[in-house]
Amino acid sequence: MEFKDKQSIYLQIADYICEQLLLGKWPPGDRIPSVRDLAGTLEVNPNTVMRTYEYLQGKNIIFNKRGVGYFTDEQATSRIREYRKERFLDSELPEFFRTLYLLDISIEELQRRYKTFIETAYPATL
Repeated sequence: MEFKDKQSIYLQIADYICEQLLLGKWPPGDRIPSVRDLAGTLEVNPNTVMRTYEYLQGKNIIFNKRGVGYFTDEQATSRIREYRKERFLDSELPEFFRTLYLLDISIEELQRRYKTFIETAYPATL
């Protein structure tokens, strides 16, 4: 995973985990990788992954079964969608609209490109 400078690494890992859940790779109620396993996969310090897991527990997206590991909450996908949708609409969408306006990109062109993107990136969902 390649990390960006604009956001804390633990939050980027949280976004990665949330994406795995939204894509159905880690279904609700299933066990997720251990702190050590995920740290090794992402090549980060286990303390960073632990911070991510604590953050996601606070959002009720994952929970810990003592001695067994971390699991996804049954309502994780709906909670993730709510949280990410709010974040997108409040902070990312205004900047996106500004860019569309400055570059004179029409909604029609955007719709066309969005449709092509979905067909290419997620063909199994159609």
